Amino acid sequence: MSQQNLTMFGAEWCRDCRRTKAQLDGLGVEYTYVDLEADPSAADVAREISGRTNIPVVVYPDATHHVEPTNEDVEAKLRELNLI
Repeated sequence: MSQQNLTMFGAEWCRDCRRTKAQLDGLGVEYTYVDLEADPSAADVAREISGRTNIPVVVYPDATHHVEPTNEDVEAKLRELNLI
């Protein structure tokens, strides 16, 4: 099953971003991490997707997204998409 379309926009200074990144890593889910500190222009992309300036923004293969999701939100969505 392809997981290549899962993308997370975040920054190291963001506690919620570190938590979500650790969760995805711990679950063994493949994803693309977009570091907003390394690529500040990507913040505009994240804002266009979410309509908000909050991070992390997690974009799933079905084109849905979460903004500042709880671990439970992420896990439920990954299960719904059969990614875990």
